Formats: sequence, C-alpha cells, structure tokens
Amino acid sequence: MRQFQIINGDCIETMRKLNAESADLIFADPPYWMRVSGVLKRVEGTDYDGCDDSWDNSFSNLGDYTAFTRAWLLEARRVLKKNGSLWVIGSMQCVYTIGNALQELGYWLINDVVWWKTNPTPNMMGSRLCNAHETLIWAVKDEKAKFTFHYRTGKEMNREAVSEADFLRGVRKQLGSVWRFSVCSGQERLKDENGEKLHSTQKPYALLHRIVNLCSNRGDLVLDPFGGTFTTGAAALDSGRRFIGIESNVIYCRHGQKRLEQCSDKNGALENAVYDQKPPIITLQQMIERGFLHVGEYFQTQSGEAKSLLLEDGRIRLPDGNTTNIHTGAALAKKSKAERLNGFTFWHVRRGDRLVGIDVIREKARRNDHSDNYDKSI
Repeated sequence: MRQFQIINGDCIETMRKLNAESADLIFADPPYWMRVSGVLKRVEGTDYDGCDDSWDNSFSNLGDYTAFTRAWLLEARRVLKKNGSLWVIGSMQCVYTIGNALQELGYWLINDVVWWKTNPTPNMMGSRLCNAHETLIWAVKDEKAKFTFHYRTGKEMNREAVSEADFLRGVRKQLGSVWRFSVCSGQERLKDENGEKLHSTQKPYALLHRIVNLCSNRGDLVLDPFGGTFTTGAAALDSGRRFIGIESNVIYCRHGQKRLEQCSDKNGALENAVYDQKPPIITLQQMIERGFLHVGEYFQTQSGEAKSLLLEDGRIRLPDGNTTNIHTGAALAKKSKAERLNGFTFWHVRRGDRLVGIDVIREKARRNDHSDNYDKSI
C-alpha cells in the first residue's frame, strides 16, 4: 500500500510542523540561485530557457540566500532522525554556500558525489567550460551517527565501472563518488498540459533510486522539502518507503499527486537490500553437531604445514599443546604480529584428496548441504 503525503506550502514553515526526528532520509534539491539575466541564445538562434523561474531568482544577495539555506537546513536537522542521512544537490552557484552552512550547523559530512552528466547542455557562447556536473553532499547529524549504508547494494548498482560482460561474470566494484547519469530528456521529462517541460531542473529517476536504496530501508520515511517533480517520491514509493514531499507550487503538487498515485512497490533485491543481509552465524561447535566437522580431525594451512587438532568445544589444540580459538590459533601458526587472523579462511580440512577451507565448510553448513561438492575447493 502506497504511503505518501504531498504538502503544498513553504518548506521551512511546513517542516516546523513535522515531528522532530521523524525522517530517516532527506533529499533536498533547493533553489540554485542561478542569477540568470538577459536572454541566452542557442547556436541556431533560438532562446535557451534554462533555470529562469521566479522561485530560483527570488534572492536579493548572498546574505539573503545564505540565511534561507541555514533556515531550511536547521529545520531539516530537527526533523532528521539521529541516525538518518541528508543528501543535498547543487551547482557551483550554491553548493559551496550549502556545504559551509552544513558544517556551521553541526552536520557531519560523509561524502560529496559528482553527478557527471552524460548529455550536458553545452556552453552556448563558448566563453567558459561546459558545466557537465552537479555536486551532491551526503551528511548526517553528527560524527557518531550510525547511518544506513548498503555497501553491497551499492556495488550491485555500480554499472558504470563494470562492463556488461564482466558484470554477468560476477565482477563487482565499489561504488565511487563519480556517478554518470544523463540529464532528463525524452519520455522521462515530465510535460505540462501544453506539452512543455514541467520543471526546469527535474532530476533523473536513476539518481534518486540509487540514493534511496543506498541510505534507507523498507518502511523508512523519506522527506523531500523541495518536491518539484516528486522524483524523490517516485523512487521512495517504488522502493517500499514512505514519503512526504513539500512544494510551494500548486501546479507541481497536482502533477506530483498524479505521478505518485501511479507508483508501485518493485520489491526487488535492491529495494530489500538483499545483498547486504548478513548470513546467519554458525559456530564450529554447531558445525560439529551437524556433521560438517569432526572432533579429532586436523586443521591445516593451505600448504599443509601447520596442523592443529579440532576439539569437541570447537577450539583447536596447537602442536605446542596450547588450546585456543581458530582465530588466535591462526595468528600463532603464522607467527603474525596481529593477535588474531581470520581462522575461517586460514584453516583447511582434508576432504578426500583435497584441502577445503573452513569458510567453504561453513557455507555448506548454512545451506545444510552434505554433498561432496565443495565450491572454492583446493
């Protein structure tokens, strides 16, 4: 069941009415204050209608814009849960003001992300570099926040850094801080009743879907103080989250209502953060009880050099007679400076004519797989 609310009103005044620490994730796309003046012409002579809307040009000076930025960020901080995340997007005209305000108000910065536009608007006059990116800032309320971050889900969504062939072969890479998405165009660009673009700065759905699924969980509340085309809401509802969107423009609200009513929960692996779910804990003693390991068998290194005897309680007896756990035993056997190593990957047992890692045996125990088929066998 879709759970969303669109509120037509001023973002600051409306946020003041929301409950404190109620939002798990806030995505904000505030006015950029582009300071557009005059008429810009395309190469072929037609007018370029960039972001010249009244809501983006209502600030008299930098002090005015800074005061507005601090005011909405202060309310967002109040509404954000102690372990929630705030994402803000901006261009060069505003992002430094926003970043400065975030730090002055006590937010803790996690990352800045570059949205690299694959189809940027060219610089019409050829008088400066083409503005081919925007910057996103990811922040939390303070440095002690235990924020949601689905690391492995991010690797699954990182298709920019992995070829299709490699991805199908199972190659995954860390999601970095440069994201490549196209600017909204074609069917994705929302139109008004006259067939004109509804909003000057509509953000790509893929961008919002990524953020929602990186930094929130199913059932969480996502807030967007500057609703616009309500792409944040669409990504949230499609991902099984709840949503509140605030927007001062009644026309945007009307189109947003229609858009969000058509959303449906995808309920897929990304939306459920399946890739980040921790496997069930299983101890060596449980592996013995279930018949995957046997009391009295030898734990060996991959080369077969060091051997230790498995005891009934899941500990091992080293060649010198000392009894310890597999992790401390691994460090001692390797003569490591560390007190502990990963014993599951260090130790192996013999199965037939092969040495098989304890981590492989553990995975078989989790699946209750008693077959002789050992993945990653040596």
